[in-house]
Amino acid sequence: MTVVNLIASQLGRNDEEPNIELAQRLANEENHEGIEEIIENLSCRDKKIQHDCIKVAYEIGQVKPELISKYVLNFVELLKSRNNRLVWGGMTALATIAEAASETIMAHLDTLISAMKIGSVITIDKGVLTLAKLAAVSKENNGVIFPYLLHHLENCRTKEIPQHSESTLLAVTEENKEEFLNVLRKREEYLTGPQLKRVKKVYKTLEA
Repeated sequence: MTVVNLIASQLGRNDEEPNIELAQRLANEENHEGIEEIIENLSCRDKKIQHDCIKVAYEIGQVKPELISKYVLNFVELLKSRNNRLVWGGMTALATIAEAASETIMAHLDTLISAMKIGSVITIDKGVLTLAKLAAVSKENNGVIFPYLLHHLENCRTKEIPQHSESTLLAVTEENKEEFLNVLRKREEYLTGPQLKRVKKVYKTLEA
């Protein structure tokens, strides 16, 4: 039986549970053929099938990123889509495989940043996480990406600061720690109590 028959839309379901279950099954069984079918259907004409398949793909990535890392270019391509669900789904998938496929993603950094500039909240959130993971892979990556992450923290919406600083933390090193802290300290006065509490946890992590 084709695995696409098991996605939510094909079962007449409006929830994500069948997609999550299918992802777990494909990951546990390391079913490469089934995963290939899911990836092929990202370009299906039926949007519901596309949406279900990107969900299955990044759920697999959460569990076993190595099973979807070879499809990195498929996910990069989704960032150029006019379909917002595929854009943020593609970015979510990239966030799960950032370490495993760092070299390929780095070659398409401009595409990631372009998608973040015009993307939805989720696209930006997952984009920051992807960039931070890439920056953590090597000193060379860090040199390219960290200035962008700092610039983002300086200019992003106040309510995004806690989450984005937590993500950026992955890329903080002894060399760039002070710059990171300076940016956050400058923005402290604009934070609400709960937001500041989260940022102070970031400070504590760096002190540890």
